[in-house]
Amino acid sequence: MQKYISEQNLHTLIDTLITTGTRVVAPRINAGTPLYEPLTSAGEMITDQLPKRSAKEAFFPVCEDIMTYEKEGQKVSVTDIDPNRFPETVLVGVRPCDAVAIPVLDAVFSWDYKDEFFLERRKKTTIIGMACTTADDACFCTAVGLSPTETRGSDLFLTPLEGGGYACETFSEKGEALVSNHQNLFSEPTNDKAKALAQPSAEKIDLKKVKSWLDDHFEDPLWDGVAVRCVGCGACAFVCPACHCFDIVDEGTEKSGKRRKNWDACGFWKFTHHASGHNPRDLQPKRYRNRIMHKFKYYDDKFGQTLCTGCGRCVRICPVGIDIAAIVEEINNK
Repeated sequence: MQKYISEQNLHTLIDTLITTGTRVVAPRINAGTPLYEPLTSAGEMITDQLPKRSAKEAFFPVCEDIMTYEKEGQKVSVTDIDPNRFPETVLVGVRPCDAVAIPVLDAVFSWDYKDEFFLERRKKTTIIGMACTTADDACFCTAVGLSPTETRGSDLFLTPLEGGGYACETFSEKGEALVSNHQNLFSEPTNDKAKALAQPSAEKIDLKKVKSWLDDHFEDPLWDGVAVRCVGCGACAFVCPACHCFDIVDEGTEKSGKRRKNWDACGFWKFTHHASGHNPRDLQPKRYRNRIMHKFKYYDDKFGQTLCTGCGRCVRICPVGIDIAAIVEEINNK
């Protein structure tokens, strides 16, 4: 289904959803930083900046309670957190590099164990993607086979038009239902051309060739060279739209507490630290090797796709200037 929506009507749609009790999450400025966060009105939404962190937090929070416990005398009560408590949500203005990562996460969280917390949020969330009209030197979505107009992961996709407003296209029943429920805000497509779209400068990478090299180079001098600067801070994993590692810990006292899921990262030195004291990834090159292997080999081995969308966040945030795109390009050129 193809439609048109004006900028004003998009704001009306957002305000209507908020007024009727729907949780609307979109890029907004918080203390000078663009983030995906719940809106109180459409006027808070921005569309000209990529949020510093990804949209995965709408489905996979940094910290999440999954159980509580209390002890009174000899009696211990354990209460599961109800995953059905999540509100209906609409994610608006999701960039293609974020939206395309969400189906990638689906494969992990619905694989051998179905994560009810993630899947319940997914079921209750409609994703409105938006094409990119700007890019910086860190963007490399085209290098990994995606584009500024990638529609995968979006229920409804918006493309900014030169004459103002957006061309709309639906890709799921959720997207069609959203348009159908607010028909007065949408009209028939116009002949306006799309605004000039972003053109990331990174060269296209042969991902099959990269994987083939990784298959045969678990041990290689490359790993010492690329990881010599890595400080193991984990920032790259925390801003990545596709990284999904987490730890489960009990927090509290003898009397009461919570069991929580907390984000984790393979770059942390304790990530593979055994209770025995042994750590199979005791040095940073081994940990950074795992990051590259996971994204461009292990995930592909298991699910048939690459665990990188080229958003460039890890490049921008790395305190020592490590560029994953440059590393993969180096492998590609071997």
